[in-house]
Amino acid sequence: MMDDLMFGRGTVGGPFTLTDQTGRTRSDSEFRGKLMIVYFGYTFCPDVCPADLIAITQALDALGPAAEGIQPIFITIDPERDTKVLGDYVAAFHHGFVGLTGSPEEIRQVANAYKAYYAKVPGEHEGEYSIDHMGAIYLMGRKGEYLGFMPPQTNPDRLTEILRKYLAK
Repeated sequence: MMDDLMFGRGTVGGPFTLTDQTGRTRSDSEFRGKLMIVYFGYTFCPDVCPADLIAITQALDALGPAAEGIQPIFITIDPERDTKVLGDYVAAFHHGFVGLTGSPEEIRQVANAYKAYYAKVPGEHEGEYSIDHMGAIYLMGRKGEYLGFMPPQTNPDRLTEILRKYLAK
């Protein structure tokens, strides 16, 4: 999986159709012509997800009007808990974020296409759980092609620099 992400030895990404935070069906193809930032996370994540989404927000804000050429996408890996709160969650970050959800099977299929690891971790009490996940920030090109990933907790200045480079191409 990491070889695919880091060295381009396999396909990363691909077509998907999921439901956004307003209940509308959305497909990756409708974002063609823009760079896509794709992030797999969950709303109950205590640290990594909000920190990365804030960094993405800060990078997009730093780009000003150029950020219109980028579509940030948050795909929940916890649709059982997140579907009802997804709209409020993504609204706390950049105004352009699209939050996507689907059935657990649909989410797993998309995550597998992106080589995005996640697994439920049982909590101390019955019914409680957290999710172990990798938290990579995926960058996809204007035609949906995989450009690369940034690791969790990438500095917003570095994200801005990378995004500027790809916007200029």
